[in-house]
Amino acid sequence: RIQELLQHIPIDENRLAMEIAIFADKSSIDEELVRLDSHCQQFAKALSSKEAVGRKLDFLVQEMNREVNTIGSKANDITISHLVVEAKSELEKIREQVQNME
Repeated sequence: RIQELLQHIPIDENRLAMEIAIFADKSSIDEELVRLDSHCQQFAKALSSKEAVGRKLDFLVQEMNREVNTIGSKANDITISHLVVEAKSELEKIREQVQNME
């Protein structure tokens, strides 16, 4: 169907390549995954601390939620979308527990 619609329209190959590159860059979740991993490492380190870390853990969970939400908005894959829903559910459970900590 797309070929039929574009039959009589000249296609600028350079423009098409540029648009594909822009789309690929916007849909990449690499940066979000790196930040999410960093937040998880900080969370684990804070749990080992002997200091009061409730607020810090709450903040980290908020940051994890932001990253997961961004991943969800960029996701063009049903598997990733399902994982995002699961992650958000688990993060909500963690946040409830963290809010009870000092």
